Amino acid sequence: MIGRQRRRISCFLRGKNAIHDRGYYIIIPMDSPKQSSFIAASVPALDRPLPVFLFFLAIYFLLSFSGGSPFRQSEYAYFNYLADAFLHGQLHLRLLPSSLHDLSYFNGKYYLYWPPMPAVVLMPFVALFGVGFSDVFFNVVLASANAAVVAALLRAADRRGLIRLEVRYRAALVFFFALGTVHVVLAPFGKVWFTAQLLGFLLVGLAYLCALELNGAVSFLAVGALMACAMLTRNHLLFTGIWPAYYLLSRNWRERPKLYGYVALALLPPLLLGSLFLGYNFARFGSPFDLGIAYHRMSPMFLADYQKYGAFNLYYVPINFYYQYIHYPIPAFFGARQDVLMGGSLFLLSPVFFFAFRGIFRERGNSNMWAMLVSVLATSVPILLLMGTGWVQYGPRYTIDFTIPLLLLTAYGIQPASRRVLAWLIAASIAQYIPGILLFATLKI
Repeated sequence: MIGRQRRRISCFLRGKNAIHDRGYYIIIPMDSPKQSSFIAASVPALDRPLPVFLFFLAIYFLLSFSGGSPFRQSEYAYFNYLADAFLHGQLHLRLLPSSLHDLSYFNGKYYLYWPPMPAVVLMPFVALFGVGFSDVFFNVVLASANAAVVAALLRAADRRGLIRLEVRYRAALVFFFALGTVHVVLAPFGKVWFTAQLLGFLLVGLAYLCALELNGAVSFLAVGALMACAMLTRNHLLFTGIWPAYYLLSRNWRERPKLYGYVALALLPPLLLGSLFLGYNFARFGSPFDLGIAYHRMSPMFLADYQKYGAFNLYYVPINFYYQYIHYPIPAFFGARQDVLMGGSLFLLSPVFFFAFRGIFRERGNSNMWAMLVSVLATSVPILLLMGTGWVQYGPRYTIDFTIPLLLLTAYGIQPASRRVLAWLIAASIAQYIPGILLFATLKI
């Protein structure tokens, strides 16, 4: 009986450090110097949210110096100006930024076509510091919070039994996400586009975390509220809510009819904020479904396609697919600069994400995995249909919108990997994003 129990324990620990001896597994301490790896030696603290936040706050703050002062304001801090407009009781910009690129001009007034949640979040900062508040520093803090939320989410997923991931693998995934994905390019440079994506990521990550950490009615209400706020940051982020919705329903399925009340609580914030958003559009452009895209000052390179195909069309699918999953930007970095700015392959630039395919195969009988995969695919649909590829960018900027469920799929497949192989893949990911940081540090875009 004791021997059988030993086998059960050792089977769980196998792959950490164990040798087989006469039918038993003997566990060897992991932390011997000879067996330490890049991951084991450098990132054991990156499993805890507060150290993660402080560590990457320092890293992103230093990276932000590459474009000037970390407390500067970018040329495209448009949400500051919208926050100022809200504070003065109007929907069009009261003050105009130095650049009007990508703003919507309608009936003699300038508007933002992006959903307004980032401006709402910025309102207290603009009230205190004025419209010149640094969007660069704001993005640095948002990005650091994102890394901390990823750390907290992976811990919670392991504690809940959603994934089984040793602490060093969790820390490695946090390190990879923070420095080896397109997130690292969004973090230190401000800009309206990057602010929206960083805040959207944070809200989705918090929704996933609340689904795991909270219980009962509170969990449904919190997830519903956070997903509603994410929807008002980037509309299609609502599709990332497929997994937390499935998880909460499956976890509370036996509590019917109480569950029906929980669902009503979860739906209340999206319905309320969605109605406010439709009213916001109607007040600006005379239609609840008009975002102002038709009036925005787009780049001339997209004008012909827009006039022929509109903002969303199947025509854009092969173009977007190429620039998000196939195109490799580093050779173009030394030649056609415009081709660099169109994007880059998600999996070639961040090869750790290849483990997501292993995770999908290994967990093919796991309904949670399928809900995560559907979240990724559903969020991808409007991204692939959209005009513009995410230009200006280095790497697949729009894929950050579904990176939370993609990271969880990667977590399913990463545990059996050699730590040495994983370390090299993380290092390759980080190295390949260095040109992107240099690009944005030198370009005035």
